[in-house]
Amino acid sequence: MISKDQVVFKPPGLFIRLMNKDLTPYSNYSRKTTFWSTESMLAYLLLLPCMAILIAFMFYPIVYVFLMSMYKTNRIGMLVRFIGTGNFRALFNTREFWEITIRSVIWTVLAVSVKTLVGLAIALLLNVDFKGRKLARTLVILPWASSVPVSAMLWQWTYNYDFGLLNYTLKITGLWKNPPHWLGYPLSAFFANLYVDIWIGIPFMALVFLAGLQSIPPNLYEAAQVDGTNLWQKFYYITLPLLKPVLLIATLLSSLWTFNDFNVIYILTKGGPVNSTDILITFIYKYAFTFLKFGPASAMAVVTFAILLVLSLIYARFYFKIEREQ
Repeated sequence: MISKDQVVFKPPGLFIRLMNKDLTPYSNYSRKTTFWSTESMLAYLLLLPCMAILIAFMFYPIVYVFLMSMYKTNRIGMLVRFIGTGNFRALFNTREFWEITIRSVIWTVLAVSVKTLVGLAIALLLNVDFKGRKLARTLVILPWASSVPVSAMLWQWTYNYDFGLLNYTLKITGLWKNPPHWLGYPLSAFFANLYVDIWIGIPFMALVFLAGLQSIPPNLYEAAQVDGTNLWQKFYYITLPLLKPVLLIATLLSSLWTFNDFNVIYILTKGGPVNSTDILITFIYKYAFTFLKFGPASAMAVVTFAILLVLSLIYARFYFKIEREQ
């Protein structure tokens, strides 16, 4: 008979090595993966259709546009003769191109600025707890949730001189007995387009800012309240600094979308009257599919790509700088 005192517990070797954090002898238990294992091969085969679609419908057109910008093309977009930077030189010597480029920048700056300010104000209001807040949030999202072409067509009917709701309201209320053709004059047409773009874009900014506001810890405001700070001080020292990353991302996305906003302008005015509401994206469409000048249109597309790339890089620099500071 062996007494209990004579039994000596010997832990297994794996337990000892785990305690000593020495797993070298057991490294062969870990599964080694190779670049071309059976599972990797299956994954690549499953991704192949998606990659083929991306290459065919996304990457190939981008590469072809860059090629067309350096070639003289025929009426169906086929490459005829290499001319290098000839399309770019001709473009930069055209006064109309610079006018439209400046107008595109003004369009983007005005629209994004108003969207940001109004969207932030709405987000601050919707962040307050009040009766009917859920209904208000639902109503705010409607312009953005609706189809952009449908919204633009509704506003086109609203701006109509003869039977539009805007002129009818101005007449029957006596505010303006003889309202203008809103889409018939250069300045009024530009601001009419701008208003529709802002109206469509504000809900997105408001929702993004509202999500950012709700991620701020409430105890920061409670501590500030104890210290006797007012509403403006809370906004300037707590809300705005913590909302900066969200502000940068939202304004970047809004800038990219607004600079390339084709639907609103083309549906409302088609760039008229006399190209006074054209921006780069609508002008590219006209050059390519109305005038059939694919070379200059491709050069303008490359210039647009360069402008947006520089803008994105600037935003990215500021964003990562803020991330490092936080």
